[in-house]
Amino acid sequence: MARLTTKEGLGEMNALIDFERLETASPTDLLDAILTHFAGLPMCITCSFQAEGIVVLDLLRKRIPEIPVLFLDTGYHFAETYEFRDKLASDWRLNLVNVLPRKTVEQQESELGILYLEQPSRCCQLRKVEPLLEALQPFDIWFTGLRRDQSPTRKNLKKIERHSLPTGKTLWKVNPLADWTSAQVWDYTSANALSYLPQYDRGYLSIGCQPCTAIPHDSENPRSGRWSGRKLECGIHTVSVRS
Repeated sequence: MARLTTKEGLGEMNALIDFERLETASPTDLLDAILTHFAGLPMCITCSFQAEGIVVLDLLRKRIPEIPVLFLDTGYHFAETYEFRDKLASDWRLNLVNVLPRKTVEQQESELGILYLEQPSRCCQLRKVEPLLEALQPFDIWFTGLRRDQSPTRKNLKKIERHSLPTGKTLWKVNPLADWTSAQVWDYTSANALSYLPQYDRGYLSIGCQPCTAIPHDSENPRSGRWSGRKLECGIHTVSVRS
């Protein structure tokens, strides 16, 4: 098949990629297909440095070491998360892009109060969703570490999805681990001697901003420890239009 190297070619993906086949493809086969047919198009990965993201990042860095790694720096992360991010970025020589909100934590709290206590969805909107949507604008391919069994809200996740941003820009969101279980993530982590966030050893299963992250009360729903159970998603994976 011909390799696509222009943005015009992005619209021809249906004709070139066998979606049904790739839904059952391994992460490596899926990545190789995407990277082969869309070489030259701007790509990125969003990574919060949780175990799933590290697996996808490990697979990608071996193929395109310079890929931008977008980290949503909300200002509220665990100190251990920042330490882990910085060490891995140095060890792996990552092209790390710290995506920042328009206001610092101090400015936001001074003007709007402690939103994560009173209006967590608005806090996520200001510190995660809006910064990410702006940061995604230059890219045509977006890789994530999302999995279906992370939460009931992700049970219908596909490995390749088309998303429309609020500006009208469309891009392809690629979720290579969509059908993986948590056990497969940790098997890969162990087999490849990957480091991981120390919070996992304390019982955390889904790790985000420190004020909104707790050890889950439902082990079958890792994200039940987020936002004190008031919601399961911050919005970055639900705000765009999926097709």
